[in-house]
Amino acid sequence: MTISIRGAIAATLLAGSALAAAPAFADEAPASPVTITGNVSLVTDYRFRGISQSAGKMAVQGGITATHSSGFYVGAWSSSISEGSLPGYGSQELDLFAGWSGEVTSGVTLDAGLLYYVYPGGTDAFNTDFFEPWASIKGTVGPATIKVGANYAWKQSSLPNAFDGSKDDNLYVYGNVDIAIPSTPVTVSGHIGYTNGVLAPCYYCTGDKTGVDYSIGASATVFGPLSVGVSYIGVSGPSFNNYSDDSVVGTVTASF
Repeated sequence: MTISIRGAIAATLLAGSALAAAPAFADEAPASPVTITGNVSLVTDYRFRGISQSAGKMAVQGGITATHSSGFYVGAWSSSISEGSLPGYGSQELDLFAGWSGEVTSGVTLDAGLLYYVYPGGTDAFNTDFFEPWASIKGTVGPATIKVGANYAWKQSSLPNAFDGSKDDNLYVYGNVDIAIPSTPVTVSGHIGYTNGVLAPCYYCTGDKTGVDYSIGASATVFGPLSVGVSYIGVSGPSFNNYSDDSVVGTVTASF
């Protein structure tokens, strides 16, 4: 899930300018402790940890988050998906999440919470929904923002069974780096992730239940809340067309 704060920053700046130009009134309501942010995106392929969830086709995505001044937040994010990639899961993924984010020491931000994957159109006989808590730490080094984190899904009835006798849970660890190019609206990004468990790239295989996914790309704000991006995405293991093959993915996002 990707919730951009660019739109929120722009809105804050505009609101500040308007208040500076207007007279103050004694009965003005205090600022709300809750901030609402969100976005709507169109992507040429929905890739989740390197694997296509939309059978190599375009997907429509969007999310909304309510954040309290204390750092706690709740939200939802959704994307169209394809039965061609996820048989039995229907045509929509809905992610519900709650967590806390805040600075734990100078320049270092902790983010932790619980994610619930819901597939409203999944067939009745196919239990698809599952939970996955996460935690990450983010900091800056010069112009680079570096983030490392982990997601863990314990054994749940909706997760694929490890038919080879290995564990039925899943651990995902990853690292991201974003570098803003000075004097431009462009940010260059890199990502690498490692999966160990039943959600490895070959979900239902009886062989190796590990995998590595990676991406490198760039994004830029082109007008107000509108941004565009392009990424090259790859994943280890067998390459299947429009599923686990390397892909170039384009994104257009409007944030608010």
